[in-house]
Amino acid sequence: MGATEITWGISPIGWRNDDIPEIGAENTLGHLLGDIVVAGFAGTELGGFFPGPDVLNKELELRGLRIAGQWFSSYIVRDGLPAVREAFADQCRSLQGVKADVIVISEQTGSIQGLDRNVFSDKPEFDDEQWVQLCEGLNQLGEEAQQYGLQLVYHHHMGTVVQTAPEIARLMDGTDARFVHLLYDTGHCYASDGEVLEVLKTHIGRIRHVHFKDIRQNVLDQCRAKGRSFQQSFMQGMFTVPGDGCVPFEDVYQLLLAHGYKGWIIVEAEQDPAIAHPLEYALIARKYIDRNLLPLAATADKGYKR
Repeated sequence: MGATEITWGISPIGWRNDDIPEIGAENTLGHLLGDIVVAGFAGTELGGFFPGPDVLNKELELRGLRIAGQWFSSYIVRDGLPAVREAFADQCRSLQGVKADVIVISEQTGSIQGLDRNVFSDKPEFDDEQWVQLCEGLNQLGEEAQQYGLQLVYHHHMGTVVQTAPEIARLMDGTDARFVHLLYDTGHCYASDGEVLEVLKTHIGRIRHVHFKDIRQNVLDQCRAKGRSFQQSFMQGMFTVPGDGCVPFEDVYQLLLAHGYKGWIIVEAEQDPAIAHPLEYALIARKYIDRNLLPLAATADKGYKR
């Protein structure tokens, strides 16, 4: 993966969105993977429309691409850990079959990210007992993930119980660093409470997966003022690719380099593909990475893999 051990990928969410399957439905797997190659990325994360390992591995091999990981919605607090384990193990086996590195988990008990509710004010909260239940469950799932050669990375996310900087800190404090790691997402940090650099500095030692998501400040302000839902916000263009918004990626990337981050950086931006052409925006991100970020690695005498 080069001297810095950083690999650049791009999420399928710009082409098709599992939460709103009707948008981008015309974008096939071959279309998506071909665009990723054209844009010069090394791989992607699994989307819900991807085939199983037997078919997918051939498609990846033909294009020289890899799979970083996949999202898993947990309901540890609502349903209890035993009810979660079977589906979690099934997904771990699937990820093992495509030689992925991480399983991305987000606790969805009480989540409003798919509901028509104000994502900026109506997020769920857990009491102390529920926090303990969540953290203990994550520890056990993280240990089980290792049996499949995977690292469990927790995705802090707008509209969920782990969204703000204090909530991220509570999760990290309450879980075992051997089994539970952090997925650091710039866009969700910025849209939540703006603590992009502070979260990174505080938890750099726990971060094993990174999403580079940019924010259009004017759209964020409008959505916050109007009390938009999460889906309404991203459909209106709150998120975009690096270099097209206001997140300080140069500072973020320099901190990652300085602390020897090893792993994937995945470009991710939920947008309506009918408005934001997926390949066009992938190329915008690639150009920004090549011009603004990779020279920082070269200055630090570091290497990278596309």
